[in-house]
This record gives sequence, structure tokens and C-alpha cells, in this order.
Amino acid sequence: MNQENLQQGVHLYFYCHSRAKHDGMLLSEWLLEQARAHGLGGGSIFRAIAGFGRHGVLHEEQFFELADDLPVRIEFLLREEQAELLLQLVRRAGVDATYAYSPASFAVLGGH
Repeated sequence: MNQENLQQGVHLYFYCHSRAKHDGMLLSEWLLEQARAHGLGGGSIFRAIAGFGRHGVLHEEQFFELADDLPVRIEFLLREEQAELLLQLVRRAGVDATYAYSPASFAVLGGH
């Protein structure tokens, strides 16, 4: 690994249900839009095939029920100050979501 380009930051994950909304938008899309609008690094949304949260309700993808309200994870690799900014935006907006925050080392490979 090329240590010269290795950055220290955080991996910020948000967890919610795929149908969760905030300000009339899907919460997952709202989170990505907030990060983009504030010039923060990239983010991605991942949908689970099954899961349960703090309320103990199991949601799972089934053959005849593919549109169920499945859990999603929205994640970002950010510098610490960027992660704190995004968390402040989410708190101020009164968003109901769970998040995880962990140290990360990351770099971009290639010339792009």
C-alpha cells in the first residue's frame, strides 16, 4: 500500500429503513444530498436482505414481498471534521436514525 496517500479519518454509517423519510425525501437520499451539498466526500447506500432494529421487528426480503421496508446502511469515508459537520446537520434536522462512527485509514488508488 502506498503510505504517502493514506489519510486518517472516520467511517460514518447511518442505519434506517428503506422507506424512512425526512423533509419529503427518502432519508437515505436526504443524507447523501446533505453530504454532497456541503462538499463532503462520497457516500453510498446499501440495502440489507434481512434485519431488525431497536424495536425488534424483523424485516426480510421474501419472494412475493420484495418491496418490504428493509434496513439500509448509508456510509461515508470522511475526515473527522467532515463527519462532525454531517452529524451536526443530522442532529439539527431532528433525524431519527442510528449511526456508527469508527476510525478509518483510506487512500485513492490510480490516477483519477
